Amino acid sequence: MAISFLDKTDLKILQVLQDNGRLSNVELSERVALSPSPCLRRLKQLEESGIIRRYAALLDPCNIALGLQAFIRVRVNKSKQSRDEFTLAVQHWPQVLNCFALTGETDYILQAFFSDMNAFSYFVLETLLATPGVEDARSSFVLKEIKATTSLPLEHLDINQ
Repeated sequence: MAISFLDKTDLKILQVLQDNGRLSNVELSERVALSPSPCLRRLKQLEESGIIRRYAALLDPCNIALGLQAFIRVRVNKSKQSRDEFTLAVQHWPQVLNCFALTGETDYILQAFFSDMNAFSYFVLETLLATPGVEDARSSFVLKEIKATTSLPLEHLDINQ
Protein backbone atom coordinates (compact mmCIF):
# COMPACT_ATOMS: atom_id res chain seq x y z
CA MET A 1 0.00 0.00 0.00
CA ALA A 2 1.62 3.24 -1.11
CA ILE A 3 0.89 6.55 0.51
CA SER A 4 -1.17 7.61 -2.50
CA PHE A 5 -3.64 4.85 -1.68
CA LEU A 6 -4.31 6.01 1.86
CA ASP A 7 -7.73 7.47 2.43
CA LYS A 8 -9.32 9.22 5.40
CA THR A 9 -10.28 5.90 7.01
CA ASP A 10 -6.70 4.62 6.77
CA LEU A 11 -5.44 7.85 8.31
CA LYS A 12 -7.96 7.55 11.14
CA ILE A 13 -6.87 3.95 11.79
CA LEU A 14 -3.24 5.10 11.96
CA GLN A 15 -4.02 7.97 14.33
CA VAL A 16 -6.12 5.82 16.65
CA LEU A 17 -3.46 3.09 16.77
CA GLN A 18 -0.71 5.62 17.52
CA ASP A 19 -2.71 6.64 20.57
CA ASN A 20 -3.45 3.06 21.65
CA GLY A 21 -1.94 0.10 19.82
CA ARG A 22 -3.63 -2.43 22.11
CA LEU A 23 -7.17 -1.88 20.87
CA SER A 24 -9.00 -4.97 19.71
CA ASN A 25 -10.21 -4.98 16.12
CA VAL A 26 -13.78 -4.45 17.36
CA GLU A 27 -12.73 -1.41 19.44
CA LEU A 28 -10.69 -0.03 16.55
CA SER A 29 -13.53 -0.52 14.07
CA GLU A 30 -15.91 1.34 16.40
CA ARG A 31 -13.52 4.28 16.76
CA VAL A 32 -13.05 4.64 13.01
CA ALA A 33 -16.72 3.98 12.15
CA LEU A 34 -16.09 0.87 10.10
CA SER A 35 -17.34 -2.68 10.49
CA PRO A 36 -14.80 -5.18 11.92
CA SER A 37 -14.05 -7.17 8.73
CA PRO A 38 -13.10 -4.21 6.50
CA CYS A 39 -11.24 -2.65 9.42
CA LEU A 40 -9.14 -5.79 9.89
CA ARG A 41 -8.49 -6.00 6.15
CA ARG A 42 -7.26 -2.38 6.09
CA LEU A 43 -5.13 -2.96 9.19
CA LYS A 44 -3.46 -6.00 7.60
CA GLN A 45 -2.72 -3.92 4.46
CA LEU A 46 -1.14 -1.18 6.58
CA GLU A 47 1.01 -3.77 8.37
CA GLU A 48 2.01 -5.66 5.20
CA SER A 49 2.93 -2.44 3.39
CA GLY A 50 5.31 -1.48 6.18
CA ILE A 51 3.43 1.69 7.11
CA ILE A 52 2.87 0.06 10.51
CA ARG A 53 6.32 -1.23 11.47
CA ARG A 54 5.54 -2.91 14.77
CA TYR A 55 3.68 -2.69 18.07
CA ALA A 56 5.41 -2.09 21.39
CA ALA A 57 4.80 -1.47 25.07
CA LEU A 58 6.28 1.85 26.18
CA LEU A 59 7.77 1.55 29.66
CA ASP A 60 8.22 4.41 32.13
CA PRO A 61 11.99 4.53 32.71
CA CYS A 62 11.64 6.03 36.20
CA ASN A 63 9.41 3.15 37.30
CA ILE A 64 12.08 0.62 36.33
CA ALA A 65 15.01 2.44 37.98
CA LEU A 66 16.32 4.14 34.82
CA GLY A 67 15.89 7.74 35.93
CA LEU A 68 19.03 9.16 34.32
CA GLN A 69 18.46 9.98 30.65
CA ALA A 70 21.38 11.27 28.60
CA PHE A 71 21.90 12.54 25.10
CA ILE A 72 25.45 11.75 24.06
CA ARG A 73 27.02 13.46 21.07
CA VAL A 74 29.74 11.28 19.55
CA ARG A 75 32.49 12.15 17.11
CA VAL A 76 34.03 9.24 15.24
CA ASN A 77 37.13 8.97 13.06
CA LYS A 78 36.04 9.78 9.49
CA SER A 79 37.18 6.45 8.04
CA LYS A 80 34.48 4.15 6.67
CA GLN A 81 35.80 1.33 8.84
CA SER A 82 35.37 3.42 12.02
CA ARG A 83 31.85 4.43 11.05
CA ASP A 84 30.96 0.83 10.24
CA GLU A 85 32.44 -0.45 13.52
CA PHE A 86 30.57 2.18 15.51
CA THR A 87 27.30 1.43 13.72
CA LEU A 88 27.71 -2.26 14.50
CA ALA A 89 28.78 -1.69 18.13
CA VAL A 90 25.86 0.60 19.01
CA GLN A 91 23.41 -2.18 18.04
CA HIS A 92 24.63 -4.17 21.06
CA TRP A 93 24.33 -1.43 23.70
CA PRO A 94 21.01 -1.95 25.52
CA GLN A 95 21.33 1.43 27.28
CA VAL A 96 21.01 3.19 23.91
CA LEU A 97 17.43 3.48 22.71
CA ASN A 98 18.10 5.70 19.71
CA CYS A 99 21.14 6.53 17.64
CA PHE A 100 21.12 8.99 14.76
CA ALA A 101 23.84 9.96 12.28
CA LEU A 102 23.96 13.75 12.00
CA THR A 103 25.33 16.54 9.89
CA GLY A 104 27.51 19.18 11.49
CA GLU A 105 30.13 18.95 14.22
CA THR A 106 28.68 15.80 15.79
CA ASP A 107 28.65 12.53 13.87
CA TYR A 108 26.09 10.69 16.03
CA ILE A 109 23.70 11.42 18.85
CA LEU A 110 22.67 8.69 21.26
CA GLN A 111 19.65 8.71 23.55
CA ALA A 112 20.43 6.45 26.48
CA PHE A 113 19.03 5.57 29.90
CA PHE A 114 20.95 4.64 33.04
CA SER A 115 20.17 3.74 36.63
CA ASP A 116 22.57 6.36 38.00
CA MET A 117 25.73 8.35 37.31
CA ASN A 118 27.95 5.36 38.08
CA ALA A 119 26.24 3.32 35.38
CA PHE A 120 26.57 6.23 32.96
CA SER A 121 30.27 6.70 33.76
CA TYR A 122 30.98 3.01 33.33
CA PHE A 123 29.22 2.97 29.96
CA VAL A 124 31.10 6.01 28.67
CA LEU A 125 34.53 4.96 29.92
CA GLU A 126 34.41 1.20 29.39
CA THR A 127 32.14 0.89 26.37
CA LEU A 128 31.70 4.04 24.34
CA LEU A 129 35.22 5.50 24.53
CA ALA A 130 36.70 2.00 24.23
CA THR A 131 35.05 1.57 20.82
CA PRO A 132 37.63 1.84 18.03
CA GLY A 133 37.34 5.08 16.09
CA VAL A 134 35.45 7.03 18.76
CA GLU A 135 37.30 10.34 19.16
CA ASP A 136 35.04 12.32 21.48
CA ALA A 137 31.81 12.08 23.46
CA ARG A 138 29.90 14.93 25.07
CA SER A 139 26.81 14.46 27.16
CA SER A 140 23.75 16.36 28.24
CA PHE A 141 21.36 15.10 30.89
CA VAL A 142 17.61 15.48 30.84
CA LEU A 143 16.42 17.66 33.70
CA LYS A 144 12.73 17.51 32.85
CA GLU A 145 10.72 15.89 30.09
CA ILE A 146 8.61 18.56 28.41
CA LYS A 147 7.13 16.53 25.55
CA ALA A 148 7.54 12.90 24.62
CA THR A 149 5.40 11.20 22.04
CA THR A 150 5.65 8.28 19.68
CA SER A 151 2.90 9.61 17.39
CA LEU A 152 3.99 10.88 14.00
CA PRO A 153 2.06 13.79 12.45
CA LEU A 154 -0.38 12.68 9.74
CA GLU A 155 -1.98 15.99 8.74
CA HIS A 156 0.20 16.27 5.62
CA LEU A 157 -1.35 13.03 4.34
CA ASP A 158 -4.96 14.24 4.61
CA ILE A 159 -5.99 14.04 0.99
CA ASN A 160 -9.58 15.23 1.53
CA GLN A 161 -11.30 12.05 0.45
